[in-house]
Amino acid sequence: MTSQTQSAPIRRFSAHGVHERRNQSHDVFGVSFEDAALDFIDRWRPVPDEDGEIQVQLTDCETGERQCLIVDLEGGEIGSCD
Repeated sequence: MTSQTQSAPIRRFSAHGVHERRNQSHDVFGVSFEDAALDFIDRWRPVPDEDGEIQVQLTDCETGERQCLIVDLEGGEIGSCD
């Protein structure tokens, strides 16, 4: 009997900084919104605000679901913009 680890599928997201225009969105990939937000920050290097945080608006390209996340670059925490 063999066991196979099933990993979550990698999804495509459209992402942009909250203070950027939506037409400045970029395709990023991840298994979750949080993973995609980190991919966006790593690839596109947006400038953090004075608190060391970056707000990222993400849209799941398959489902259309949207989430806004705040990434604290110093503490490494990720939370909702709400």
